[in-house]
Amino acid sequence: MLADWSAECADDDPVLVVPWTAGPGMGAFVDLRENPYDLDHIPEAEQHPPILQALRALNAPRSPVFTAKCDAWVLAGEELPSLRLELDLTSEQAPDGFASYIDLVWRERAIFVSAHQQEQRLTRLCRLAESLDAPYAALEGILRPAFVDLTGPQEGFAASLYVKALGTDAPHAYENWSRALESVTTLLRGREFASS
Repeated sequence: MLADWSAECADDDPVLVVPWTAGPGMGAFVDLRENPYDLDHIPEAEQHPPILQALRALNAPRSPVFTAKCDAWVLAGEELPSLRLELDLTSEQAPDGFASYIDLVWRERAIFVSAHQQEQRLTRLCRLAESLDAPYAALEGILRPAFVDLTGPQEGFAASLYVKALGTDAPHAYENWSRALESVTTLLRGREFASS
């Protein structure tokens, strides 16, 4: 798997705010730590079983993170040729693609407030992901500023994890994405990630 991360922490870059509301009928933050059965309030989880499984695992009690937001989409426009170029694949080899992102917030306050510690974790995650046998998939992490006010206001950082995959057709691309998302979720919950 191709894996890399970057930081978008300049003054004009977006800040992840938790809880968030997109507007009437457009969704809002669902705290799956407190209400694990509220997955049915997240359209992406209902439409895409791999997202449902990832959200369930990443919000479980022993997970080092919790999720704030997610989305999934068919790759189109510039995203598709750009990912082909990164993965060194042709349009004949990989005409279709699928992608998702999940925003993660570290539960441990010392990690949440430290850009340096999160940079180390993103570097570790990318190193582990590169060893996965997923030549049609890519992981991109983005470190962002975050403001979380669930039990009191806290400023720190969060990570947006993008998992993208290509395939010989749309179902194959979706299957490659599904396996890649499952693998990245497993890495985040694994001992090797936690203890490195």
